[in-house]
Amino acid sequence: MKITDTGEFGKAIRSRRRKLGYTQQYLSDVSGFSVSFISDVENGKETAELGRALYLAGLLGLNLEIEER
Repeated sequence: MKITDTGEFGKAIRSRRRKLGYTQQYLSDVSGFSVSFISDVENGKETAELGRALYLAGLLGLNLEIEER
């Protein structure tokens, strides 16, 4: 999946979380991040902290790659 904006990143995070059967509350408990932060990421909020968003993706078993275009 090619991610070109925060909205697409959020959709990928939400999709993977749901595929794994996790609630936002469960992910909050495991990660230590607030439910509101997880919701912000899933909704594509542009001010979500990149490091924490990448950590969240890793917890969900998602790999991210950057390539030149």
